[in-house]
Amino acid sequence: MALAAPTALAEPAGQSGQAVPAASGSALGVANGARLQLRWELQRKPAGAQLPQGGTPARFILTNCDRQPLPGSGWSLYFTGIDRMPAGAQSGGLVLEQVAGGLFRLRPGPDFQGLAPGQTLEFAYRHNDSVFMPSRSPGGPYLVYDAAPDAGVSLQYTVATLTEPAQRGKVGSPHSAVSPEDTYWRNARADLLPASNVPPVLPTPLRLQPGASRLALAGRPNISAPAALANEAALARSLFPATLAASGGPPLRLTVGAVEGHASSEAYRLTISAAGGIDIVGNSAAGIAHGVQTLRDLMPLPGAAAPALPELTIVDAPRFGYRGFMLDVARNFHGKETVFKWLDLMARFKLNKFHFHLTDDEGWRIEIAGLPELTTIGAVRGHSAKPGVRLQPAYGSGPDPRDASGSGYYTRADYKEIVRYAAARHIEVIPEVEMPGHARAAVQAMESRYHRLKSAGSRDAARYLLNDLDDRSEYVSAQLFNDNVINPGLESSYTFVEHVVRELAALHREAGAPMKTIHMGGDELANGAWEKSPASLAMMRKHGLETSADLWDYFYDRVDAIVCKYGMVTSGWEELAARKTTVDGASKLIPNPRFTRNGFIAYVWNNTPGAEDLAYRLANAGYDIVLTPVTRMYFDMAHNANPEEHGVNWGAYVELDTVYDFAPLDIMKDAPEAARVGKDRLTEYGKRRVRGIQANLFSETARDPARLDYLVMPRMAALAERAWAAAPDWTTTADPAKAAALHRSAWSGFVNALGQRVLPRLDLEGEGLAYRIAPPGLVLDNGRVLANHVLPGMTLRYTRDGSDPTPASSPVAGPIAERGMIRVAAFDRKRRRGPVASIESR
Repeated sequence: MALAAPTALAEPAGQSGQAVPAASGSALGVANGARLQLRWELQRKPAGAQLPQGGTPARFILTNCDRQPLPGSGWSLYFTGIDRMPAGAQSGGLVLEQVAGGLFRLRPGPDFQGLAPGQTLEFAYRHNDSVFMPSRSPGGPYLVYDAAPDAGVSLQYTVATLTEPAQRGKVGSPHSAVSPEDTYWRNARADLLPASNVPPVLPTPLRLQPGASRLALAGRPNISAPAALANEAALARSLFPATLAASGGPPLRLTVGAVEGHASSEAYRLTISAAGGIDIVGNSAAGIAHGVQTLRDLMPLPGAAAPALPELTIVDAPRFGYRGFMLDVARNFHGKETVFKWLDLMARFKLNKFHFHLTDDEGWRIEIAGLPELTTIGAVRGHSAKPGVRLQPAYGSGPDPRDASGSGYYTRADYKEIVRYAAARHIEVIPEVEMPGHARAAVQAMESRYHRLKSAGSRDAARYLLNDLDDRSEYVSAQLFNDNVINPGLESSYTFVEHVVRELAALHREAGAPMKTIHMGGDELANGAWEKSPASLAMMRKHGLETSADLWDYFYDRVDAIVCKYGMVTSGWEELAARKTTVDGASKLIPNPRFTRNGFIAYVWNNTPGAEDLAYRLANAGYDIVLTPVTRMYFDMAHNANPEEHGVNWGAYVELDTVYDFAPLDIMKDAPEAARVGKDRLTEYGKRRVRGIQANLFSETARDPARLDYLVMPRMAALAERAWAAAPDWTTTADPAKAAALHRSAWSGFVNALGQRVLPRLDLEGEGLAYRIAPPGLVLDNGRVLANHVLPGMTLRYTRDGSDPTPASSPVAGPIAERGMIRVAAFDRKRRRGPVASIESR
């Protein structure tokens, strides 16, 4: 499908995309976009009004604060959104149009008379979906005049404070408001433990045998390790603060050797003895690194008056060989320093697979030698009137191609540095190249290359072309695109795939960490794609293929052959291992028998209603799988439906205990018995196919590192607990009462360790991690206010006059007997405050 002028955006005069003088409006005698104020807000449903199911009434309020008028025609106000919006809606004399994907615009209708200085207009409409979270509000608005079509000027923009979920009061709705009382009773499922009873290590080790004494840390240790363990020795050395004497500390020995009873290369044994010092033995360097991270957990918190370590012996090994975290840098870009930070945190929690989501519709983030357009076009978002220069704005990135989250990529040198950094921490980098859907950045970049070379007379112009220019297929992707698909009917598509795979494999070899697998996408190919493509239809006739599902198989047969050619195994989302079919007229995914012998690794995210057992069906059919269910392991999901929470909610809400309670080998353990009827369970054969688990962070709503911090931590600690620690007793105990007691004990240990030891250490070590501080729970009890927190041991402070608590406010030391509007918040060791909860005590 060819580029359409409104959907691809072109080179402005100047570097910023905002430098055309006429963009200010002053030279045209019209309003300067920078002096327009735009406000977006939800509208409360009028009493007794019946609105269509799922709709959300909302409005834009535009105020002209300039001395010049906004004319009655000749301009467009662009903005981006995550949700579908009612294209064609009219209000206030304006018309709402979809440009492409999530890019929309308001344009003057025939009756619009203009907006004089000081005037305000309202554009009222109804969102197609239920929207009550600020992260799902429209973003990045800018004004473009027809007379200066390449110049977009950002508006002053505010989103009104959202005060309530759409489903407030609907008991049992997943979108119901979560009150301070709800939070209190949820938090009450854990007990506050004395410091002596807090588990000393997370994730929980297999065996911990305490000793009777303590090893005093009179100075920094004398570390002995072979040269091959230089990285691990440096890590161990970094655990001991500079405030300790330079010498006089205990011996610390690092040794590769057999850990009895454990075949895993990541197994280790840690021994701390008052008489003999510290010994860490691992089946490999990776095992030793994990032992050093356990030693970090055992170290006294910074500032301890008389630092010492407990005597003990720990023997440990992981439950799963695959313990992953996926970071999406395509939707919103994050630089290599942010990647380094998360690799360090992964290593702390003994995670070992970094799934690097490098490409998608909205960005291509890796430099590929020989294909510069992938980054000069595919890695840049911003406004333009001409096709083929850069990608359109998305996820609030606005008109400026210098926007740090909309534009950016890793150079070849950057990428190799990331791979080396990960390898030094025993983390495997698994790059993902999304295809055949979710590929708009690549498709547009390669079409631009084609047009450039063709106009220059090149005979090789179509060598890497990814789309059939005569394709008239009709489809809409999950992100609302109709031009984001690589075409399997073009030989140039396979030439492109091989070029990218070869270059990525070369980067890993040059970094000293050869790839074992590469993730080749496969996610969410829209229905209808390819069906009216002459190239695809010709390929189907040539190879005797009857349906687009057969063409899918053909495509991935060839992709897999390319991956195997470079000595790797193909990984991808579950659709690689599944086949679309229909049952009773409804779409259904079933295991695809074609690829069971190819060794595909399927990452299974879809456990939505109707597909709860898909992962198990694939494993039982012979596919190796990585469990990454959306309802448990998508860290871009908001914690709950309260408007102050950040994230998306299309799949679930994911609280800390939602992650912790995940039972990988019994994914429907918490479901009602009726919901389990007819669902497949894992066979013994299938259990052997479960490689491990992974959490995903798609970055649509995460434009800055602090937002990543908030969404990932401390949920990453719960991921680690499920991925590393042995199956907890409460998942295998048949007696419900006993299982509940075991769960309460284990959950109490986990949250106390986080609140009293893990997060305070991150604070005191100055990691700069803006992790989520949850709001406290509050209830009234006989005239007193009871307060608690999901992480017992977090400092709670309160006021009684309705003001927000500060670090100087009174600490909560028990029931609060004062009267008034009681407001409570939690604070970390850096005096950073979490959300405030309120309750009135009379």
